[in-house]
Amino acid sequence: MPLPTTDMIIATLKTIFDPEIPVDIYELGLIYEVKISDEGAVDIEMTLTSPNCPVAESLPRDVEDKVAAMEGIVSAKVDIVFDPPWTQDMMSEEAKLECGFL
Repeated sequence: MPLPTTDMIIATLKTIFDPEIPVDIYELGLIYEVKISDEGAVDIEMTLTSPNCPVAESLPRDVEDKVAAMEGIVSAKVDIVFDPPWTQDMMSEEAKLECGFL
């Protein structure tokens, strides 16, 4: 069974939304890195909009669950990092438009 590509994983990540902002976590710039091993294990490095984010517990678990459920993926692990800290500059143009920053 072929492994999903990084683009396929990103498409899945784009179905997960920050509950406080009507934009998906990828367009928000919360995903820093996606790595797929040859065995189908996915490591995702992501951040939160703030260390005190109300979904700090549930959002990473949601990401792991949705990616792990993809065909060909054996596991998904999220590492939360705060370096570099998230800023609005990390948002895509689409996300900035959606939030009224443009």
